[in-house]
Amino acid sequence: MNARPKVTWVYDVISPFAYLALPRVKALAADVALEPLPVLFAGLLQHFGQLGPAEIPSKRRFTYRFALWRAQSLKLPMRFPPTHPFNPLAALRLIIAAGGGLSAAEEVLAAVFRDGRDVSDPAVILELARTLGVADPQAALADPAVKAQLRANTEWAVARGVFGVPTLVVDDELFWGHDALEMALDYLRHAEIFRAPEMLAAEAVPVGVMRGR
Repeated sequence: MNARPKVTWVYDVISPFAYLALPRVKALAADVALEPLPVLFAGLLQHFGQLGPAEIPSKRRFTYRFALWRAQSLKLPMRFPPTHPFNPLAALRLIIAAGGGLSAAEEVLAAVFRDGRDVSDPAVILELARTLGVADPQAALADPAVKAQLRANTEWAVARGVFGVPTLVVDDELFWGHDALEMALDYLRHAEIFRAPEMLAAEAVPVGVMRGR
């Protein structure tokens, strides 16, 4: 019997698109060995020298409106938290302290983008900790091992070139965004099409000019 392919789902609870992707990621988990990997999106941005979508006013407006439109088209309830961006560190560490599984990710993402809750509020984190079975959230969030795991997750993603969230990592391939899931599924079924001449040629297109150089 063939082993199920390994797929790593890289996400941050700050991303509305992680919330939008979650139902299909859960379905995917039935067919692959899925590893949810919470990371700090800000760490990816810093490493690659990028601005986040919310740091460009016109992109921020479009991103929020698109996320809401997309949620409506998928028939998913969606409500933004009181502020966005927010500090996701406590929520990410809580997920890791709760075991890092998909159910913990789902609980926190639903709190943020289904219920519109502020996970930078210690009271909200305390309530989520009870739900997730973390008895002493204050100790868990301060645990050096938990902090180190989040750093290691983010470094793992950076080392593989992950530049945004959510991203599915399959073999050495990256599938970024909730709307790239179909591409990832196609790769899992027919990896050979990604080795077609036109695909290989796209990877080898020379850089003609670089901004600021």
